[in-house]
Amino acid sequence: MKIFQNIFCAIAVATIAPISAYAATITVKGSDTMVILTQRWAEAFMKKYPEHKVQVTGGGSGTGIAALQNGTTDIATSSRPMKPAENDKIRAQTQAPATETAVAKDGVTFYVNSKNGVSALTIEQLRAIYEGDITNWKQVGGKDETLVLYSRENSSGTYVFVKDHLLNGGDFAANAQTLAGTAAVVNAIAKEPRDIGYNGAAYAKGIKELKVQVGNNAIEASAENVKSGKYPLSRDLFFYTRHKPSSDLQRFLDFCLSPEGQAIVTTVGYYPLK
Repeated sequence: MKIFQNIFCAIAVATIAPISAYAATITVKGSDTMVILTQRWAEAFMKKYPEHKVQVTGGGSGTGIAALQNGTTDIATSSRPMKPAENDKIRAQTQAPATETAVAKDGVTFYVNSKNGVSALTIEQLRAIYEGDITNWKQVGGKDETLVLYSRENSSGTYVFVKDHLLNGGDFAANAQTLAGTAAVVNAIAKEPRDIGYNGAAYAKGIKELKVQVGNNAIEASAENVKSGKYPLSRDLFFYTRHKPSSDLQRFLDFCLSPEGQAIVTTVGYYPLK
């Protein structure tokens, strides 16, 4: 009789064990631009739904998309749209395209040192700088100093965005120095008045964001200008999943898109969808 009682107790304990002991981990990988935002979402989500666990890593949009292709992440974060050829690989494996969800808005901004006297540049001037045709700040109204260019690694979604939308698919200047991660770009620019670099608006801390000159107007990457598309380098930030998201993934997506989740977007420094 005692043996049966022990068995019954063991079954009862197993039955009332917390759901979190069995909940699958949601893995999120990709955009360095989005990594802080996604970490904040994950922290708030797990606090609200402790039965779930969310792991977030960066590495670049291309890295996240590659992980989604080979099935080693549940969600790929990307600061640029997935390319048709990338989606074709997922379709070939799963007989369905990846599901794209816009989760926030951003404006790609060009950073300079706070001591740099230049405050706004046209798209044409930015293009000429990153193509290597403008090499001195005096050519755009600044001091007689050689420009030092910083760019991102080619796995970065922001690198691809700048290449496609600023350089029209052309090559970066040969003297553009590649740095791994936004923090490295920001740290370099903060130390040297001749430097220029780029990334999302949320990372411009301790440095100066250049406005984009359009006609007589110098347009900043503000929430209003980004959401309206008035800022020329506005973009969406994306989640990609295989097939239609599972119930667990959908719960996380719904949280990120909820008023609570979109408030976190603002706190981090990006812009909510609505």
